[in-house]
Amino acid sequence: MKKFLATILALTMILALAACGGNDSGSSSAPPADSGSQSSEPAASSGGNGDAKTVGIAMPTQSLERWNRDGAYLDEQFKAAGYNTIVTYSDNKNEQQVNDIQNMLAQGVDLLIIAAIDGNALNTVMNDAGAAGVPVIAYDRLIMNDNASYYVSFDNYTVGKLQGEYVRDALDLDNAAGPFNIEFTAGDPADNNAGYFFNGAMDVLKPYIESGKLVVPSGQTEFSAVATDQWQTDVALDRAQNVLASFYSGGAKLDAWLCSNDSTSLGVAQAVTADYAGGNSVIITGQDGDVANLRNIKDGVQSMTVYKAVANEAVVTLDLAKAILDSGTADGSLISASGWDFACDYDTTSYQTSDGHNCPSFLLVPDVVTADNMEEKLVTPGYYVVGADGYLEATNG
Repeated sequence: MKKFLATILALTMILALAACGGNDSGSSSAPPADSGSQSSEPAASSGGNGDAKTVGIAMPTQSLERWNRDGAYLDEQFKAAGYNTIVTYSDNKNEQQVNDIQNMLAQGVDLLIIAAIDGNALNTVMNDAGAAGVPVIAYDRLIMNDNASYYVSFDNYTVGKLQGEYVRDALDLDNAAGPFNIEFTAGDPADNNAGYFFNGAMDVLKPYIESGKLVVPSGQTEFSAVATDQWQTDVALDRAQNVLASFYSGGAKLDAWLCSNDSTSLGVAQAVTADYAGGNSVIITGQDGDVANLRNIKDGVQSMTVYKAVANEAVVTLDLAKAILDSGTADGSLISASGWDFACDYDTTSYQTSDGHNCPSFLLVPDVVTADNMEEKLVTPGYYVVGADGYLEATNG
């Protein structure tokens, strides 16, 4: 029955793509808009394997580069391991993601991997998964429901901490006289990770704000004041333009702008490039290693990005899924048993899906990327290649 349903769904997708003009399957670039769901059968069998277990992979959107990478890596890893997959992208719409997951459950998936648009908006469908006995891996973003079996992500607090430390060291806050002016742009309030990123950075920089070494001319230092709906570049751009017009038009110097990720950093960098009248280079942080941001780093427009190797995140997710499907559970022994060549911690205390309910978590370690170490950190491991123009291009290798 699963083979039949997967075949029908695949045929439906083929017809839909044909109606839309298709998509070059040999291209390394992802489509700019969400294309809904797609069903994939194991790479080892062109006709699929009716006995193979099926994994549902729910990604939030294709409008951000990183989620295209995550979806591609997960799909590739699971197919290579012999699983059937159903992959969906939900256009950053909660209702669509709920419908996508409900459809996966109706098709009888054996396990769900969900990168939630809103970690608080999936209670009904998560309860459905629990009732059906389908385990759920909360991928990258924690889902606030106790039916989340495991959480696989990076150490999100450390992401922000690395950004804050970069600003601290670049401005030499422990030695320079100062004061220095700084602004903040945080992430999506619906994304559970956004608060961890912001708090990690603020815990590093708050002492310097309190001592007067760092000054925030806008006065906007609370997460609610600097958050960016759905991590949108244009939202970050609009707010940055308003801040620059309101607090820097009189000649005030801007020294740093801490941005929680690359999509918001793009907006801030655009505003600073176009609207900031100061003659100095502004320190701008980011996260994810998006291609456009890596170009900005090479060109000196953005200062750094915190890179999270989503290929490794997919490896952890696959090995965890295997353990769950084989034995029903997994613990920290999975790390040594798997022999991963990258750092990962097993954490049973830091992330709660409800009061008093800890979600077992596998947390990878992020890394700082700058113009000086870009090739070492990104090209040598095979995450990116150097294009003909000298800029980095993403690869699924």
